[in-house]
Amino acid sequence: MSATSKIEWTCASWNPITGCDRVSAGCAHCYAERMARRLQRIGQAKYKNGFKVTLHPDLLDMPLKWKKPRHIFVNSMSDIFHKHVPLDFIRRIFDIMQKADWHTYQILTKRSERMLKLAPRLPWPPNVWMGVTAESSQQVFRMCHLQQVPATVRFVSMEPLLGPMGEFPIENVDWVIVGGESGPEARPMEKSWVIEIRNRCHRNNIPFFFKQWGGFNRKESGCLLDGKYYHQMPEYKIPSAELPLGI
Repeated sequence: MSATSKIEWTCASWNPITGCDRVSAGCAHCYAERMARRLQRIGQAKYKNGFKVTLHPDLLDMPLKWKKPRHIFVNSMSDIFHKHVPLDFIRRIFDIMQKADWHTYQILTKRSERMLKLAPRLPWPPNVWMGVTAESSQQVFRMCHLQQVPATVRFVSMEPLLGPMGEFPIENVDWVIVGGESGPEARPMEKSWVIEIRNRCHRNNIPFFFKQWGGFNRKESGCLLDGKYYHQMPEYKIPSAELPLGI
């Protein structure tokens, strides 16, 4: 629900849905769950249900009010393809993204099966980027599902990276983000895993974004990899003729 975001690969977050539940190892120390519980304790009305899936139809039109074009992370506090989110509400989110077409929307899901199942029933405007989370080679199946979705930009978030990815699929993948786990009880991320992913991306001309080492990696810090920043992004620009008037 924020006009700005601290996440390095986006500009803002928009949460017409809040709440989720755990589906794989990457969820064990979920930052969104910790934040939701904290907001519930201080009486934030939108989080009165804690981390239970909750729809917020009053927030659907928020991107229409933001006149300055920006990259928007959709549902940073939830998962748009959670089984408790009705198809009709997902369609309403996509309709807003289609209307507010001066923004670029970044959607990230761990529920790739439902994403793939519903994909033919949704519009896919060119300003919608679709991504999946893959924490290790055990989640490569999500990338296989992503490859079949008709989004203009398809991306993979390997954060928190919990194991080597091996020969992950690259066809129809336009961007890869890698990051170590942060926060309490952060789990380790080996440098060799990151190097292997970076090299595979470079060999196949896939933009590579290294977000952070995370809390466990004491020998490494920040987001430098071999003394270099890797903040590459997909080459996609909304035509200037489509931008709205105003700020």
